[in-house]
This record gives sequence, structure tokens and C-alpha cells, in this order.
Amino acid sequence: MTSLTQRSSGLVQRRTEASRNAADKERAAGGGGGGGEEDAQSRRDEQDEDDKGDSKETRLTLMEEVLLLGLKDREVICKSDAPTGDVLLDEALKHVKETQPPETVQNWIELLSGETWNPLKLHYQLRNVRERLAKNLVEKGVLTTEKQNFLLFDMTTHPLTNNNIKQRLIKKVQEAVLDKWVNDPHRMDKRLLALIYLAHASDVLENAFAPLLDEQYDLATKRVRQLLDLDPEVECLKANTNEVLWAVVAAFTK
Repeated sequence: MTSLTQRSSGLVQRRTEASRNAADKERAAGGGGGGGEEDAQSRRDEQDEDDKGDSKETRLTLMEEVLLLGLKDREVICKSDAPTGDVLLDEALKHVKETQPPETVQNWIELLSGETWNPLKLHYQLRNVRERLAKNLVEKGVLTTEKQNFLLFDMTTHPLTNNNIKQRLIKKVQEAVLDKWVNDPHRMDKRLLALIYLAHASDVLENAFAPLLDEQYDLATKRVRQLLDLDPEVECLKANTNEVLWAVVAAFTK
């Protein structure tokens, strides 16, 4: 009964979002009937602006994008051990570089997330990851910081302030499995492919699909299921593949 209620709630949310988007498009069109070519050019120009919209100040890391997908509008591993400039990733790389004998990708995911039963390895856990990511997004102007009073204590929250960046992110994820679907993970942008897998593993991918119409939603989830059903061990043996990416996928989809 609970799952049925959740499914109905998601359906209403998608229909509400879709209706709002349709109304916005009608208002933008202004009732004109002869400007099809101009509208098409305008959409292409808008797409170009979206693609170029990430300045150095607002360029997000994968973990920041996953966190951003999980936020409500109102409220790894590398082949190189060279510093990346990202504090969390560099902290993880430092652990990997200094640990002998080397651990597997699966083990590192468990160690860095704190999901290990070995008390001698708890020091590998990355601390306060969500809060540190949120602070990064505050510095980039995507979130802000507020204090909310909950009876006996104050709680720090990070409401969304720059919705344009989140909407570009949602649009990018939607297009990857709809308009720009290539039906081959090895032809997809590797960073975007990783984002889809990580967003699904973090249970926030649904947030990107909520605004879709029912048919689009069904198609998007079907194609994500295709990706999830792939065998990482088979995919990592194909030409020009990214072995580390598929090792991480194997750890999250086991």
C-alpha cells in the first residue's frame, strides 16, 4: 500500500511539473504561429548558452552534482595520484597512495564510506562528506547557509539559491537518456555516465525524472535499467573502455 501511495505521489508530481512546463512554453510562444524557424534557432542558441553556462566558479564536481540532485528546491578513485584541487578527492587519493598492499575498488568504497567492520581501518572514512560538499556549493553560489531553530537546538541548513544551475544539471541528465541517447555506454560521455550510476546508487536520480511526462519518464527509466543491467566485467574488457569506471559501477550494482 505504501509503495502504491509513493508511486501515485510521484505520478502527480510528474504531471504537475509537466503541466507547469507546458504552460511556460505556451506563454513564451505568445500565441504566434509563423515563427517555427525562429523558435528552433532560439532553442539552439539557448542550448549553446546552457552548454557554456558553467563558469569556473560554478563548475561542479561529480559528488556535488549528486548532492545537488538530491536537494529539494526549498530547503573515487583516479588513475593518477597527482593532486586534483578537490579537497575530498585529494584526501581519498592520499589514503589510496599510502596504503600497502593495495586495496580493491570495492574495499576502498567501503573504507572511505565507513562501511567496514574492521575497527583498525575506520580512520580511512571521509568525515562530514555531505556538509563539506554543501559548503563547497555555498562557496560557488549554488546554495546558501541558514540557521533554523528546532525547539532545543539550532540546525544549519543549506537552501538552494541558484536554481538555474540545478535545472541545467537536470536537463543534462534527462537528455542523456532521451534526446541524446546513443544506446551504447562506451559512446556516452564518461562523466555523465558516471553521474547517472552514482545518482542512482544515491537514490536521487528519480529527482531528475520527476518533471517528465509519463511516456518520457517510462522511457528514461527503461534506458537507465538497460545501463544497470550491463555486466561491468564484460564492459571493462571492451576496446577504449574506462576500467576504473566499470570497477566502481560493479561495486555499486552488485
